[in-house]
Amino acid sequence: MSGHSSIVPPMNESHVPMMKARRDYTKLDRLEAGLTRARAAIKEAKHGNQTQDPDYAPVGPMYRRANAFYRSYLEMEKQFKIFVYEEGQPPLFHNGPCKSIYSTEGYFIHGIEMNEQFRTRDPDKAHVFLLPFSVTMLVRYVYVRDSHDFSPIKQTVTDYVNLVARKYPYWNRSLASDHFMLSCHDWGPETSRSTPHLHKHSIRVLCNANTSEGFDPTKDVSFPEINLQTGSIQGFIGGPSPSRRPILAFFAGGLHGPIRPVLLEHWENKDEDIRVHRYLPKGISYYDMMRKSKYCICPSGYEVASPRVVEAIYAGCVPVLISDHYVPPFSDVLNWKSFSVEVPVKDVPNLKKILMDISPRQHIRMQRRVVQVRRHFEVHYPPRRFDVFHMILHSVWLRRLNVRVRNDVDVL
Repeated sequence: MSGHSSIVPPMNESHVPMMKARRDYTKLDRLEAGLTRARAAIKEAKHGNQTQDPDYAPVGPMYRRANAFYRSYLEMEKQFKIFVYEEGQPPLFHNGPCKSIYSTEGYFIHGIEMNEQFRTRDPDKAHVFLLPFSVTMLVRYVYVRDSHDFSPIKQTVTDYVNLVARKYPYWNRSLASDHFMLSCHDWGPETSRSTPHLHKHSIRVLCNANTSEGFDPTKDVSFPEINLQTGSIQGFIGGPSPSRRPILAFFAGGLHGPIRPVLLEHWENKDEDIRVHRYLPKGISYYDMMRKSKYCICPSGYEVASPRVVEAIYAGCVPVLISDHYVPPFSDVLNWKSFSVEVPVKDVPNLKKILMDISPRQHIRMQRRVVQVRRHFEVHYPPRRFDVFHMILHSVWLRRLNVRVRNDVDVL
């Protein structure tokens, strides 16, 4: 795996030069002063018991720096504000799927637009600016099927960026470094190349968090891929204890991308402990198999993200991540090595040995940690503190802490 950068507390602030009218300086200066105080508070977070929080206080090896994360989260709740550009009409803008493999697009867009705590209607009070288009909707309504022509999608995004850049000063003043887009569709990275600043400077919230394709963990956010088939997680949460999971490892899925053929070649119908299927036998439930398994194999497909990762966490099954270039969600906060197994593609033939070498005691510890971090991946309506909505927000907050928008030149 690659790209596990820990940016708590924020250390490497990039300075984005800008030109701005003098009368607006104090508004921006006030925002930046608040962020400076937040950086200092996070950096100074001391070790100690923080169980006074009525909802949850992060503690344990699942976190890279639990106290720093907790303080950062509280600072986010205290001051973080997002401005959503109101231009654009549904279904391409202010809309997204909520019952599909791309559901986090619609879930987050709707969540932030309905939010009264973090959304601001005053752009001068905003720390970040959301470009509210859905790549999934662009693919559905703008892309000409089977044309292999991205230009209509890119032109739509370019036109939108040009519109907000002409109407507001914020895009140009920071070269987009305090703007963010989001996409769970495979074509999210390609869409971000519509304009240079969107790709190079903006915060890209992407399910396709592939470091070999330009995903930068210090600037971009890994978006959890959650297949909300019914629009709800009801019925998908929970599973038995490790002692009641008779299967060592499980995977079911078609030939999709370069890794799965290797997995199927070595393990399909080869071993009773490693249950690998291209197609599940009739009458066998995919989710029941996850609940019966100690480990759930999550290989990348054509793109690095897989909904199996969150499905495994929901089922209390330790995820086995097989990818060489994937940055798992929230990995600047979460220590994935403590509750998942990362297997390089070259080691797929040794998969059983790798899993058997993990002691039962260690597996029990990992499984308990999966259950503990599950709250960070759960979808709720309305959102709850520390759930997936707030964790995505926190990831964007951290990236904004790494940017300092400032006046280098005052213009009369």
